[in-house]
Amino acid sequence: MRILVIGSGGREHAIAWALGRRGHVIIAAPGNPGIEEVAACHPVKVDDTAGLVALATRERIELVVVGPEAPLAAGLGDAIRAAGIPCFGPGKGGARLEASKSWAKQFFARHGIPTADFAVCTSIAEVDAALARLGDAVVVKADGLAAGKGVVVCASAAEARAAAERMLAGAFGDAGKTVLIEHKIDGREASVLALTDGERFVILPPAEDHKAVFDGDHGPNTGGMGAVSPTKVVTLELYERVVRDVLEPTVAALKAEGIDYRGVLYAGVMVGADGVPQVLEYNCRFGDPETEAIFARWADDPTPWLAGVAAGALPEGEPRFGPEVAVCVVMAAAGYPATPRTGDVIEGLADASATAHVFQAGTRREGERLVTAGGRVLAVTATGRDLADARARAYGAVAQIHFDGAHFRRDIGGRT
Repeated sequence: MRILVIGSGGREHAIAWALGRRGHVIIAAPGNPGIEEVAACHPVKVDDTAGLVALATRERIELVVVGPEAPLAAGLGDAIRAAGIPCFGPGKGGARLEASKSWAKQFFARHGIPTADFAVCTSIAEVDAALARLGDAVVVKADGLAAGKGVVVCASAAEARAAAERMLAGAFGDAGKTVLIEHKIDGREASVLALTDGERFVILPPAEDHKAVFDGDHGPNTGGMGAVSPTKVVTLELYERVVRDVLEPTVAALKAEGIDYRGVLYAGVMVGADGVPQVLEYNCRFGDPETEAIFARWADDPTPWLAGVAAGALPEGEPRFGPEVAVCVVMAAAGYPATPRTGDVIEGLADASATAHVFQAGTRREGERLVTAGGRVLAVTATGRDLADARARAYGAVAQIHFDGAHFRRDIGGRT
């Protein structure tokens, strides 16, 4: 099958690698130096909808897999399907689940999907009223897309008010013109990803992301500093509750509202002390770095599942995954997540690749040299017979890699 993978990060490298090793012809746009090793890359930007449709048509693409959320929110999925090409990724209507946190929370409320109490605010006066009602323990979120950084977990009302002020003042551009004030749920978060064709869904192995930049879950949120799959946070009982109380009503509600959703439903679920899962948010695409960990364990060809979703006809049964554990450690650039430094030479990838998958995210070529070109630079992913083995392999590979200012968490997979 001829497949076009859209994006340029570690997630897209993992997808292109997983599909390409099954013998499919992989085209990528725009790709990165790592993706170039497994796909033919074309310099078409993810926000060039017309250019991507033209590329897919010219290359006789049979399946488009959209990696990032921004082009989905802009309607790329609709444009690809309008050209008669199957697309894995929802249209603009479905992408609102991620593109507007306020719309998503109101969707949850309309359909009885469990979530924390919240308020939608467009002014400081509304923020003050929300804090008076919700109390000090809140989370402040930019309504729109903010690359995983528009979330502030607050310890006081003063901190929450200051965070909301920054967002409303333009810290995240248009994404922060509306803010969400949400009651904070104490517990652990799990990532539960399901593939849906709009009628049925199948669940992928659960993963656990590590969003904070520093060890011990300290510091500001990032796009993700590492992931583990599977995760012991999701017990069989919790799995059954997520299916019954979260995923089944979500798929039914999307259909009831006339949204033809074909792609990933990525639920960020918080599990409190009472064991009740509540949806923090939905993403409309594969997670990053969860994708690297999940796809490293995918035992059969993912293509029939992705193509089935795109065609509106999931295969029968469930995809197969190996029994091993996968650990993904993100190596970030100096200054991440605030102002990442770029241009540092990356060395040691060949040695690291002997024991792990080194998925490239923020990299570029300068002559013969590979250099840093973004915040999250590499997603070093290893599998092992158990968590300890996978962690040892992943961190052993990380130790083989060097670039000035490299930062990574040393506790991925270390939560008890």
